[in-house]
Formats: sequence, structure tokens, C-alpha cells
Amino acid sequence: MAWIDIINEDKAEGDLKAQYANLVEPWGGVDNILKIHSLNPASLDAHVQLYKTVMYGKSPIRRPDREMIAVVVSTINQCHY
Repeated sequence: MAWIDIINEDKAEGDLKAQYANLVEPWGGVDNILKIHSLNPASLDAHVQLYKTVMYGKSPIRRPDREMIAVVVSTINQCHY
């Protein structure tokens, strides 16, 4: 299995720490899918911006349908989160 080095919330500094502060989930931490970008905070910002655009930006696809597409893709990719 591949392994990606990450910086956890308690070790984050500077821009990464600031980004993490905006990404804390109700369970109290940052999702691993975002932490994989921790060694390159610019890519973390790009990931978040892409997600917001795809899920919340203007589109002919309704929001519930976007969520359903995400669920189907995650299931096909065997994502367990």
C-alpha cells in the first residue's frame, strides 16, 4: 500500500496551520484527503478551491445530484470515508 507523508494538525506551522484552522471538521480534525497536501500548502488551497467550485459553484447540475455523483464515484473507487 502506498504511503504519503503528512503533517498533522499539532505539527502544522505558518500558512498550513492557518489553512488547517479553516478546515477543521465537526469531529475535531482535518480530513486525511486534505492532509495529503500538507507538504505543499499551495496544492491544499487548490484542492479546496476546486472542491468548492465543483460542489457549490454555478452549474446546471443540482447540488443533491452533485452529492450523489460524489457518492457513486467514491463507491466505485472503494473509498471508505
